[in-house]
Amino acid sequence: MKKKLLVVLFVFCSVAMLFATGTTEATVEDGTLDVALLINGNLGDKSFHDSANNGMKLVKDQLGLKTKVIEVGYDQSKWEPALRDLCDENHDIVICGTWQMQEIVSNIAPEYPDQHFIVYDTSMNYEDDKNGDFKNVYSIEYLQNDGSFLAGALAAKMTKTGSIGFVGGMDNTVILDFLVGYIQGAKTVNPNIKVVPSFVGNFSDAAKAKELTFAQYQMGVDIVFACASNASDGVLQASKERGMMCIGVDSDMAMLYKDSDPVLSNLIISSVLKRVDKSIRLAVGQANENTLKYGTRVALGINEDCVGLADNEVYQKKVPSDVRELMASYTEKIRKGEIKVDTAFGKSKAEINKYIETAR
Repeated sequence: MKKKLLVVLFVFCSVAMLFATGTTEATVEDGTLDVALLINGNLGDKSFHDSANNGMKLVKDQLGLKTKVIEVGYDQSKWEPALRDLCDENHDIVICGTWQMQEIVSNIAPEYPDQHFIVYDTSMNYEDDKNGDFKNVYSIEYLQNDGSFLAGALAAKMTKTGSIGFVGGMDNTVILDFLVGYIQGAKTVNPNIKVVPSFVGNFSDAAKAKELTFAQYQMGVDIVFACASNASDGVLQASKERGMMCIGVDSDMAMLYKDSDPVLSNLIISSVLKRVDKSIRLAVGQANENTLKYGTRVALGINEDCVGLADNEVYQKKVPSDVRELMASYTEKIRKGEIKVDTAFGKSKAEINKYIETAR
C-alpha cells in the first residue's frame, strides 16, 4: 500500500513538475525578446545614430521588449570586440548598422549560428554565401536615392543662383546613392542646374564639413544638402553664419533645433528622412511575431514611410505652396513607379563620376 502511494505521489509530482516547467517555458516564449543595439559612433548626432536609438525606444514602448543600447564611439578597433561581447551576452537579437559593420558581421555571424542579427543601411553578400553563413542575418537597406531626388528637386526650385551643394560624409556607395538621386531630382526641375559635391572623409569632422560648405558658398552655391551624420552639424553652422538655407538628413533637423536654436531651425527648409527608427521597429516587430525572414534583405522607401521629405512648420512657411505641391506630386510618382530614380548601387565608380560630371 505504501509502495502504491509512493508511486502515485511520484507520478503526481512528476506531472506537476512537468506542467510547471512547461508553463515556465511558455512564459519565456510568450514574454519579451531581448534586443541589443550597437552604436558604432555616439548618440547626440541628431541624425542616424539617434534615429536608431529612437527605434529601440519604439521597440521597448510599443512592443514591450527588453532593450539594451551601447555606444562604442568612432574608434573602429573597438567595434568587433563590442559586438562579440553582445553575442556572448545571449541577446535574442543583436542590431548594428552602416556599411562599416558589414565586414565585422560577416566575420562574426558564422561563429554564432544561433545568434540572430539585424543590420541596417547595409546588406550581407547573400549571393556569395554558399555555406549559408548569413542565414541568421536580416539586412535592411533604404531607398535613400528616392528621398534625395525630392531634396534635389526642392533645392533646384529654391535656389536663386542656379547652383546647389552637397556635403557627404564619405565617398562610399550609400552616400553616392544620396548624391545620384539628388542630382537627378535637381536636373528634373532644371536641366542646367549646377551641383557641387564635397566629401568630408568621415562622419564626425564637423569643422571640415563647415570649411567645405564655406568653399561651396564662394563658388556660388546658395543651398546645401548636408549628408554627413555628425559632421552635418558643420554644414548647419555654416548655413547659420551666412543665413543660407540648407537641407538636413536622416532626422527632422529643423524640429530638433526648434527650441535650442530657432534661427538655425528656420534655415533648414526640410530634411531627407531615413527612418532607421521605423525600420528597426518594423523588423523587430516581425521577429516578435516569428515572421522575420532571416537570411534575406529588404529595401525600404517611400511606400513603407521610411524615406521622404520632412513636412514641418518650417517647410510649410519657407517653401511656397506650388513647390510643396510639386514635391507631393513627385512623391506620388515615385510611389507609383512613374518616376524611376537612378541609383549608385550596381554602378562602377567611373560610371558614377561620369554622371556627377553632368551637373557640374
